[in-house]
Amino acid sequence: MNIRVPLATPARWIAPSLAVLALAGCGGDDDGATSAVPKLAAAQPASLSGTCEALAAKMAGLANTTVSATTTVAANTVVGGVAAPEHCRITGEMYRRTSAVDGKSYAIGFELRLPKNWNGRYFYQGNGGIDGSVVEAAGTFGGGPTTSALAQGFAVMSSDAGHNNATVGGSAFGIDPQARLDYGYQAEAKLLPTAKAMIRAAYGKEPDRSYYGGCSNGGRHTLVAAARYGDQYDGFLAGAPGYNLPKAAIASIYGGQRYLSISDDPTALTPANLATAWTPAERALVSAAVLAKCDALDGATDGLVQDTAACQAAFNLQTDVPTCSGARDGTCLSAAQKSVIADIFAGPKTSGGAAVYASFPFDSGHGAGGIPFWEFTAPVALDSGAVGQIFKVPPLSGASTGADLATFALTTSIDTMVQQVNATDATYTESAMSFMTPPNPTNLSTVKNRGGKILVYHGVSDPIFSVNDTQAWYDGLRSANGGDASNFARFYRVPGMGHCSGGPATDQFDLLTKLVAWVEQGQAPENVVASARSANTDLPSGWSATRSRPLCAYPKVARYKGTGDIESADSFTCQ
Repeated sequence: MNIRVPLATPARWIAPSLAVLALAGCGGDDDGATSAVPKLAAAQPASLSGTCEALAAKMAGLANTTVSATTTVAANTVVGGVAAPEHCRITGEMYRRTSAVDGKSYAIGFELRLPKNWNGRYFYQGNGGIDGSVVEAAGTFGGGPTTSALAQGFAVMSSDAGHNNATVGGSAFGIDPQARLDYGYQAEAKLLPTAKAMIRAAYGKEPDRSYYGGCSNGGRHTLVAAARYGDQYDGFLAGAPGYNLPKAAIASIYGGQRYLSISDDPTALTPANLATAWTPAERALVSAAVLAKCDALDGATDGLVQDTAACQAAFNLQTDVPTCSGARDGTCLSAAQKSVIADIFAGPKTSGGAAVYASFPFDSGHGAGGIPFWEFTAPVALDSGAVGQIFKVPPLSGASTGADLATFALTTSIDTMVQQVNATDATYTESAMSFMTPPNPTNLSTVKNRGGKILVYHGVSDPIFSVNDTQAWYDGLRSANGGDASNFARFYRVPGMGHCSGGPATDQFDLLTKLVAWVEQGQAPENVVASARSANTDLPSGWSATRSRPLCAYPKVARYKGTGDIESADSFTCQ
């Protein structure tokens, strides 16, 4: 699972006039016209002042900050999978402390990469999982990135969100209440003023435009930042945003519990045993049944289900997948399997029938290679620790073993977990549903009224964070903006794509360039094209290596025009 953090307090933006603010409150046109909201000025480039190594002295006096190294990185060095220009890599940490609760040492580790030739923009990179390590600050997006923020000349920062998994023991950082808050949203707020000070020391000015982005937990970080720090950033790019992450983690565990009930050994609390509940052949069977019922709904029989909503109405797990009359052999599902799979896709519920998390749509990607990890390993190896030690109050002991966490996850009632992630006490004064989620996810007026923009994408076959949850968020955002939020926020469903990438999908696209053009040039992202990747092992053999499809801004759907190359985006239109 991917997870991230938010931002800072200093506001230096000039407020738009009251007349512009009044206009901004009116929603956008159906065609996404941006005339109702302000347009921000374009960033202006600058060059690194002096050598990279000399920057250490300039940054020696930064409050609560230790710079450990400044290193020149040569042009064409691959960073985050993309060749980067010559730049300065700065590493360090902030707010070193010893916890009064667990006695462990904590700090906010970071990496800042400053291009020699800077485009005047800053990008904060939200990272995934439970954070805990400083990954390369590149700012890459899409299944197989062809560009990155760093490659485009941004200054890019990455952090560990306030804890080091190697030293504090992974999810055991949740024993420390401040580490929870840093991970949830406070680390970014502490990092931003320092990042700007470092950029000012390097280039003689602060960023003209600032951007925030990430996928999975990084997408959560991004939507949290939009809600909490909308005055500090101009553009937000969120992939598969688990903005209800504690609930999504419970949904994952719920799935694990249900799979366990029909596994080969209901007493074996292991991923391998859970996987016996729904084998690769059986998952491929369901994907094929979905395609048989839904593929042609968009006018093209091409291995992609563009009309997700129509598919949910058309496909019926009970009648469209054969029911086994005897032993399971990969050509059918047992009645018990159908019951469990239907329950999981419907979303977890309390014993009283209340929905805990969103439902999941049936799509073409359930047989993809990345699905087993999220379906069978994550409940035992990831979400057990996330809920057990980071989200719940009180947390499980820091001495808990992997077996202890697995037992907690697969034997504790969903009702109890829901109560625990909403609980507080004298030590943990903020619940997980407070520190992990946007405080008001559909009130993004600060972003809108100052001319900021938001792009969100999500794979329809994502098995861990539901695209339906993101769609519900966007529907709420539309309602909060007179029925149309398209003049400052757009949402793209990616058919067949799994969690952030992969699946039988066109999962390679560049929304970062589109976001910058929208923020700084007023060019709304009307034509976004996604392409297939040859490195994606989930691609069906019959697809062209150059297949492309339009990414359509929800609620529009890509439909075949009736003529033209079935492998080309030009043969489809968003309707």
